[in-house]
Amino acid sequence: MCEGGAVNQDWEDRVTAAWASFDDYPQERAHEFRALIDALVAELPGGSPLGPFERACAWDSTGHSDKAVPLYREALALGLTGYKGRRARIQLSSSLRNVGQPEEGVKLLTPELDAPSDELDDAVRAALALCLSSLGRDREGLSLVLGALAPHLPRYQRSMANYARALADPEA
Repeated sequence: MCEGGAVNQDWEDRVTAAWASFDDYPQERAHEFRALIDALVAELPGGSPLGPFERACAWDSTGHSDKAVPLYREALALGLTGYKGRRARIQLSSSLRNVGQPEEGVKLLTPELDAPSDELDDAVRAALALCLSSLGRDREGLSLVLGALAPHLPRYQRSMANYARALADPEA
């Protein structure tokens, strides 16, 4: 079982291998990479949210946020959950920003700040910071980035966390 639909480990391994080969496809061969992903998606049962998710990732990674947005939405509407669901929300918000809809990206990612913590927490904050910056809310975005960075610093964690809070709420 995989989040969002039943697939076998062989399929997951082949998708992982396809993504590991992504850098072998320069921009002029991006269509070949998307075809590789499409062939894998064709093996999925109808209605699987993994299909539109993987296709969205392929379009997005090859520079076509406009084509990725509806596919991310479809994957989420079909019930993509868990880790891949969170990835889809992060990537959708980034794509929305790229197509001039950063406010929708902010609405999508803000609830993720309160989601159970995982390795994607910093990616949530980074993508949300970019959306906020696109809306002219740079202080809030910088606050998120500093807050995400602080725990990774060898020193000054407390100071940076305090600065991050002060940027978001100067009167605190």
